[in-house]
Amino acid sequence: MVENLADYIKEKQQNLKGYSKQNLWRMKQFYETYQDHEKLSTVLREITWSNNLAILSSCKTIEEKEFYIRLSIKEKLSFRELERHIATSSFERVMMSDKSANEALQLIVKKGDKMDISLKDTYVFNFLDDLPTNYHEGDLQKALILKLKDFLLELGRDFCFVGQNYKLQVGNSDFYVDLLLYHRELSCLVCIELKTESFHPQQLGQLNFYLEALDRDVKKPHENPAIGILLCKDKDNAVVEYSLNSSKNSPAMIANYDTKLIPKELLQNKVQELFDAMDA
Repeated sequence: MVENLADYIKEKQQNLKGYSKQNLWRMKQFYETYQDHEKLSTVLREITWSNNLAILSSCKTIEEKEFYIRLSIKEKLSFRELERHIATSSFERVMMSDKSANEALQLIVKKGDKMDISLKDTYVFNFLDDLPTNYHEGDLQKALILKLKDFLLELGRDFCFVGQNYKLQVGNSDFYVDLLLYHRELSCLVCIELKTESFHPQQLGQLNFYLEALDRDVKKPHENPAIGILLCKDKDNAVVEYSLNSSKNSPAMIANYDTKLIPKELLQNKVQELFDAMDA
């Protein structure tokens, strides 16, 4: 019947395009997927049909579908950008983010403001093809700068590049921030420190020192206080929790990164475990 309908439309309604047999099946699937989710009926119209198809074919749960629909709208994702977010499991990584990943944001958001912003506590830099096997922090910094567009897309659309090895002069000493960015919606500087080793508590002290210097000497009067992201090769969540609890007013977060794609099935299983624990 579907094949006959496609042939009929092609023959009798030649001005109508996109009604192939395959597309008709997709329309049926589209309707069956979202018919019981009225709250999505409006937002679905705000993204392209290509993005809708990517989400429909690649996402299993309605929660995952809604996440990518809203992400597409918020960050105005192209089809290729959306494909990368799905391939790198952005949904699973946001869902699994430690609560400390976003506590830093609460310190700069003014009372009464509502900002739909979240930071991941795991970032995937699978675009660093030329990174040496035994790389140092300088190698990682250089590689990220060479792939700046991909780096900023992984962080989020509102991040803008300010500088690398950004010089801070405190007293008679010079200090250098690995990467300094700016977040448009948060209206604040973002200090990123790169580490090629596991997180150590003393690293947080260095990051907080940089944030204090940025707030005193670099931040403009209309801007919010700077936040910091310490990007480590690995981290022990217990050590992170102890470190952040000892400096509760620190607008900093500790995240880890991976230079290879994390298996999506593994992340999906962990997210399902998280949902099961919440329902228990």
